[in-house]
Amino acid sequence: MQGLSPHRHQLVDSDAAILPDFDAPDLNDRNELTYELDDIKVKYHPHSELPSTVHHFSDFSCSCSSEDQVPRNNSPWEPFRTRLDFEVAEIALEAAMTEEQTNQLLDLIHRSASGKDIFMLQSYDEVHSLDHRLAPHFVFDAQRLSKFNGEQFVRFIDEPWTANAFWNAQSQLPLDAKLLVFILYADKNKLSSFGTEKGYPIIARIANLPVHIRNGNTALGGGRVIGWLPIVSEDQKHTKKKGFVDFKNAVWHTSFYQLLQSIELHLKTGYWFECSSYSWDQIRCRLWPLILILSGDYEEQCVMALIRGVKGKFPCLVCLVPQDEQSVNRVFALRTSCNSQQVLCNVRGKHTEKEKEEALKAYSLRNVENIFWNFFLADVHRVVSIDRLHMNYEGLWEDHLWKDLLFWISDLGWDTATKLDANFDALPRWPNLTHFKTVMSVDFNDGSLHEDISKLVLFTAQDILCQSQSKLGYLLLRCIRYYIEFDIYASFEVHTEDTIAAGRAALNKFSELMEEYIPESQPETSKNWNFPKKHMIMHIFDDILAKGATCNYNTKPNEKMHGETNETLDELVADPIVHVHLGSKQGRHAFSDIMDTHGTDRAFTDFWTKLNGFPNVFLLQNGIPLPDGPGRALHLRAEDEIMEFRFLRVNYKSMVDWRLHQDLLRCSPKFYGSPRFDCIIVKTTDKPFFTHLVYLFGCSIGDTDLALALIHPYDVGIGVRQRQDVDLGLWCVRAKPRSSSEIISVWSII
Repeated sequence: MQGLSPHRHQLVDSDAAILPDFDAPDLNDRNELTYELDDIKVKYHPHSELPSTVHHFSDFSCSCSSEDQVPRNNSPWEPFRTRLDFEVAEIALEAAMTEEQTNQLLDLIHRSASGKDIFMLQSYDEVHSLDHRLAPHFVFDAQRLSKFNGEQFVRFIDEPWTANAFWNAQSQLPLDAKLLVFILYADKNKLSSFGTEKGYPIIARIANLPVHIRNGNTALGGGRVIGWLPIVSEDQKHTKKKGFVDFKNAVWHTSFYQLLQSIELHLKTGYWFECSSYSWDQIRCRLWPLILILSGDYEEQCVMALIRGVKGKFPCLVCLVPQDEQSVNRVFALRTSCNSQQVLCNVRGKHTEKEKEEALKAYSLRNVENIFWNFFLADVHRVVSIDRLHMNYEGLWEDHLWKDLLFWISDLGWDTATKLDANFDALPRWPNLTHFKTVMSVDFNDGSLHEDISKLVLFTAQDILCQSQSKLGYLLLRCIRYYIEFDIYASFEVHTEDTIAAGRAALNKFSELMEEYIPESQPETSKNWNFPKKHMIMHIFDDILAKGATCNYNTKPNEKMHGETNETLDELVADPIVHVHLGSKQGRHAFSDIMDTHGTDRAFTDFWTKLNGFPNVFLLQNGIPLPDGPGRALHLRAEDEIMEFRFLRVNYKSMVDWRLHQDLLRCSPKFYGSPRFDCIIVKTTDKPFFTHLVYLFGCSIGDTDLALALIHPYDVGIGVRQRQDVDLGLWCVRAKPRSSSEIISVWSII
């Protein structure tokens, strides 16, 4: 979330293991000030000289740059008026032309214009002024954010400027300096051809912009390809030889340095910039570039950090975990750029190549200068970031947990494999979740698909891998339960101390159970569990504390840029703030017609009677006068009509990012050829309960329109919770008799 932003902004403190106590009183707080639940406090970095501010949650959320506020247009060259305007301005900016040079270029373009594209730019000032559209969204100072829980303010982090590394970096700068923060991504597996030559892209994003702009597919504020690194041609006789591998790494760093050379001086001194496009006031600010995040897969990050990778003695990018201890749950000494530099300096003082090689192997380093050592504030071992796509879905899950799970299911026989496919196919379709008809015989190579499989697997495998039938398969399923739980917490886009503690607890439990599973399990398809992607997840919550939510360094937005960008427009919603909305009208029906149509369904038993009773109670509870006057019971007649609906949209505040999200619910006898009656959670004065939608409808009582649902509750007590449900983190619910259906207001749906 983006804080309210005066002329300058700010962020967080040290890389502590937990979020520090954030309820210290501020000198600017008035003692008589009282706070409301969920109020947000914004505490600015001392260098900003700004007082702390407190905002109501709704005001704070409105100040955030919502997706509806993101500058977007169907023309990818926006805000430039034509594509030619954009391409010429891009050349001028990439060439770092002066104002005079830019004006000369534009004059030449006008003199040679063919008229095919209308060229409308007139001056450097006009090119410069187009950046104003992004100006309100930039955050240049660190902030500490906290939320009032009724007793105290509890700190939370989300964007990079609310996390610890941003705050620490600003603390090391001169008082008048502001951070301009970069996220850099590289991936050698995605190639683009230039005639006979090949290379792979480096993509940059600005971390001072909110995540939905920075990671969006819009023309403004998103990722930009800033250069292409060469691919070194390999002669088969040199492949995998140490000298040639070092040479390729040296080429990578030398080439990358060319991309960063233009800002190298500024990384040490900062540079003065006229902030007319930021603050709208012509004030000169001293901007200080900072590389905060290096994003990529493990193999690419090994090149960034210049470690030896999977087969090295210490394969972790972040710490010195021995190669044969990557599957254990232990903390090891952290790597630092300072230590790596010292090792390389000592190695180069040795006399023989053998001595040098042995010394380098001892730390799993390469005999190559790391260009990131030249950059003030950027320790490469802190900057490389744990990416859930590559570490989890395309690593730990796809290659290990999922393959072992398939092995144990197949081990039980063909019938169980068929049952797993059937269970996946039986799951209801859900927005933004892939529906799988079969999984056993398909080799998925898409990390997003594996993410969806992992979300569904407990529900589809819990009645197959029982402890009595497959002891180790059941143990693996318990491991997967905690893997999913830890990954859910890691996916949060807003973190408090509680969510980070819960995520660490799930990760520790996963590691403990894996230590029990690994020694006993040797399925034929299993790989060595001592591998980096198993270990690297141990650092994920430290990354969150340092750099904010994992969406800040997710590689998905960058990988989308390798192919064509297909922008889609979200469906326009008339009033997205309304809690519930009924849709898919089916026409009006009299009660007599409804009973004729649904008479065989016991859920409609006494439907007329239940409906007659519901409005009386509901209207009285909500202070709505009865149409026939006080004390008069309401009686609906058989010929009275109601409107049937088969779609329900429910808006809710997500626990993931504290923003408004939607559930799209169906209540239809035929949705894409199959019955679809979704389950919901209903709020009551006692406690929430699960229930099944049976019928959605609306009716009018006097001047009051009611939106109602006939439901089949699942709130019968289940007695003692079964051991398997406890082990797998599942809750079993039991339905009332179908005839015990109830009528509720859809506004009570959570």
